[in-house]
Amino acid sequence: MNLGFIGTGKITSSVITGIFKSKLKNSKIFISSRNRNVARQLNTKFKSVKIIKDNQEIINKSQIIFLAITPTVGAKILGNLKFSKNKKIISFISTINLANLKKLTKCKNIVRAIPLPPIEIKKGPIIICPPNKKAKQFFSHLGSVVEISNEKICNKFWSTSALMAPFYELLNVSTQWLVSKGVNKAKATSYISELFLGLSQDAVNKKTRGLKQLVLESQTPKGLNEQALRELKKSKFYSKLNNTLNSIHKRMSKAK
Repeated sequence: MNLGFIGTGKITSSVITGIFKSKLKNSKIFISSRNRNVARQLNTKFKSVKIIKDNQEIINKSQIIFLAITPTVGAKILGNLKFSKNKKIISFISTINLANLKKLTKCKNIVRAIPLPPIEIKKGPIIICPPNKKAKQFFSHLGSVVEISNEKICNKFWSTSALMAPFYELLNVSTQWLVSKGVNKAKATSYISELFLGLSQDAVNKKTRGLKQLVLESQTPKGLNEQALRELKKSKFYSKLNNTLNSIHKRMSKAK
């Protein structure tokens, strides 16, 4: 089975890296040269990854085509490409909905998916909408698949994927605070990264108990966590986070 990627950014790189770390077997992977540096790195690292300059040629040679381009680029180029009816399309484009993807490509077999960078180490959730047996089978080798039937619900999940950069910034700010207090940068980075990794894994392990319960259990009266939570709430940190998610969701709801 040949795979084709139109668009060669961070997500394409992560997905392809995850593929080669998994048990998936593919004949060849064809990638566009849109991002030359990423394309060259993937071509050098993996022998079966081939760079093709012409997007139409990628489509013609592939059974599954991944759309990993920005909404603006997608709207410009997809209508000029020809997809045969037997092609399977998996779109990573955030703000082009299924109806318009079908109009642009004249193809019915389309799934929207939300892979995130941890897919390269076969970790993290992967949203697919609508449910699709072959897409689920493929992505189950790369992470935890979450199937969504309702596209409006899918957009709500997609909105929370915007927390990735804010999450890393939280780690960065915490690390830089330690460094400003004289802690070695490498040790600070390692500690903060491992701290949040451990907390995330604990939340996964105890998900049946509910996150609100974990918030309560992590505080002691007049303790450090109680103080930190109180001060962050007072500064409206979490209210602003909620407002940001609402803003992102509003943008997603306008997806065409």
